Amino acid sequence: MENKVVFITGSAKRLGAYTANYLHNLGYRVVLHCHNSVDQVKALSTQLNEKRIDSVKWVQGDLCDLQQLNQIAESAIASFGRIDVLINNASAFYPTPLTTFTLTDWQALIGSNAQAPLFLIQKLQKQLIQNQGVVINMVDIHAQRPLSGHTIYCMAKAALVTLTQSLAQELAPNVRVNGVAPGAILWPDTALPENEKSAILSQIPLGRLGNEKDISEAIAFLISASYITGQIVAVDGGRSIANPSVA
Repeated sequence: MENKVVFITGSAKRLGAYTANYLHNLGYRVVLHCHNSVDQVKALSTQLNEKRIDSVKWVQGDLCDLQQLNQIAESAIASFGRIDVLINNASAFYPTPLTTFTLTDWQALIGSNAQAPLFLIQKLQKQLIQNQGVVINMVDIHAQRPLSGHTIYCMAKAALVTLTQSLAQELAPNVRVNGVAPGAILWPDTALPENEKSAILSQIPLGRLGNEKDISEAIAFLISASYITGQIVAVDGGRSIANPSVA
C-alpha cells in the first residue's frame, strides 16, 4: 500500500487524526486537511513524517466555500500526484432548534456534511476512476433516526446516505463508494451530564462507548473489500437495531 494515497478531510484532530495515523501505519501515504486547526495538522504531519519520511502532506481550506474547495482538491492531488482513497470525514455538528436556526447554520451543516463530499468527489473523480479508487463517507446513525433538535444536521447526513448509494451506482465499476455510520464513539467536546451519558450507554447492547479504532478498522476494511459498494456500515455497538424507536 506504500504507493496508495488517502485524502482525509477534517483530519487534524479527533477521529480524523486517528484514522490518518491508523492508515499511515498500514502503509498508506496520507494527505491531511484542516480548516482552522493549522497547529494540530502541522504537528500530526511532522509526527507521521518522522515515522516514514515524505509520507504525509497537508492542505488547508474551508470546504463550505466552493472556490476554496476547488483549490483544496487540486492541492490534494498535487501533494503526491494521485488520490486513491477519499474519506469525507469533516463535519459540523451542533443543535439547530426550529425556533432559532439561521441560514448560517444551514450553510455550515449542509455545506460540510453533504455539499462538500459531493463536490469533492466530482473534483477528484478522474483520479479515483483512473486508480480504481474508493470513497468512504462518514455518515451517522441519526441519518435514519433523527436526533431531536438537530434537524439540519440529520437532514445533511441523510443526504449523504443517498449520495453514497447513488454515486456507488454512477461510478461503478471503477470506483466503490461506501459509508460508515458511527454510533456513540467519542463524547462531544462540550461536557455531557453523567445522567445523559448513562442514558446513551443503556441503549447500546455492547454496553460501552466505541472508540476511534473501531471506526478506523471499519474504514480500512471497506477500503480493501473489493466487492462491497453502496453500503452503510453502522459501527454503533448494536444501538441502531436494539433500539429502533430511540434516537
